[in-house]
Formats: sequence, structure tokens, C-alpha cells
Amino acid sequence: MTTGVRRRMGVEERKRQLIGVALELFSHRSPDEVSIDEIAAAAGISRPLVYHYFPGKQSLYEAAVRRAADELAASFVEPREGPLGARLLRVMERFFDFVDDHGPGFAALMRGGPAVGSSTANAMIDEVRQAAYEQLLAHLGVDLDAPPARLELVVRSWVSLAESTALIWLDGRRIPRRELEAQLVRDFAALAAVSAAYDPEMAGILLRIVADEPSDGPFADLFDRLALLSAGAAPEGAAGVPGQRVQHDLARSPGASARE
Repeated sequence: MTTGVRRRMGVEERKRQLIGVALELFSHRSPDEVSIDEIAAAAGISRPLVYHYFPGKQSLYEAAVRRAADELAASFVEPREGPLGARLLRVMERFFDFVDDHGPGFAALMRGGPAVGSSTANAMIDEVRQAAYEQLLAHLGVDLDAPPARLELVVRSWVSLAESTALIWLDGRRIPRRELEAQLVRDFAALAAVSAAYDPEMAGILLRIVADEPSDGPFADLFDRLALLSAGAAPEGAAGVPGQRVQHDLARSPGASARE
């Protein structure tokens, strides 16, 4: 049985509580629709006390965005061990954990809102995109200060694709989440393969990636199924040695000719 007595919180603890409450509310409805009164009621404090810690909803929104941005950026942090396909699958699982838990808030965050949107919040989202981009370059073993131009396009395009795919998925969730996570990992391989077919530098990067992929990994599965399609065969149950068909096709590409 509870006594109803409130425990006094220190300043930082109270701020963390309010940010958490605001983020939870913003996760289920657009920030434009959430009032300070609702935030105060959910935190179990008075409206004036909310203003004691934050000047207004805008500052509280930005603090909540900061926490959300930090969580999103952290989802792309992964130990650089093992096949890249497996690493990206774990990254996508954490990314969609956040999307699943903060659906409306994630959508409002990425799309912006006229009432509470701000250049500060937009800058934080750009930080998340940049953090994801840098993490991927690090996984690929590429110099962050001077990545190949086509690789930069591939990685930035894929980060944008993951973001837009998550937003579309939230509108109805018509594709099982696990399938979508695997699809996005294959999308990365497909984007890289398109560039590799026409650029020798990208071909070298892709060959290095697939050399470490197991036969049951997402990259090998994609390339084997594409090889079967190109041969006019159905891709059902495709299997094979990872990278062999890719290496053969890349060896015949214009990029490979340019290297010789």
C-alpha cells in the first residue's frame, strides 16, 4: 500500500524525469499535440514546477530530442568484429527497437513540426545521420577524412533509405519488422554492388566485404539469388559459396578492366 508521499528529487534527477516523461508522450503523439499541463500531470508535479526547470515546451522538446538523438546514434555503434552483414543486422535491430518504441515521436522528429520544430532540433537529427555515416565508414575500414566519393554516396544514401523506410513502415507496418531489417542490410549490399560494377575502387571494397561473409549471411544470400535470376532460374532456396559469383561478375566488369 502506497502512502502517497512524494520523494523530493534533486535538480538533475527532476530534469531527467521530465525529459523521460516528455519523450514518452512525444513518442505516442506529435509534440505539437502535447501540452505542458499533460507533462506536469504525467510527472506528478505542478505546471509552474515544470517551468522552474524548463523555460517552456520548446526547451523541454529540445532536451527530449537530445536524448532521442543520443539513443538513435548509439544504435549504430557496434563492435567491429565478424562479418559486416551480421553487424548491420544487429544495428538495424537496435534502430527498429527505437522506431518501434517511439513511433509517432520518431515520425515527428524526422519530419519536423511547425509548432515545435527548431533549427536546434534539426541540427541534432543531422548529428545522428552523421554519426551513422561515420560508424559505417569505420566498419568498412575507410579513412573518415577522405572516403571514396562513390562510397560516400552509397553510405549516405543508405542512411537516408533506412530513415525513410522506417517512416513508411510505421504507416501500417505491413511488412514484418525482421524481414524489413534484413531487407535494409541487403539494400546496402545492392547499393554497393551497383557502384562496384562500374568503379574499380568500389569493386575492391565490395570484394573485401564479401570475402568474409558466410554462406548463410544476408549478403551471400542476396548475391546468389541475383545470380540465379540472371541465369533465368527461380531464387527459391538459393545457396552457394559467398562471393564466388560476385567475384566472377566483378572480374568481368568495366571497373575490373580498368584495373588491369
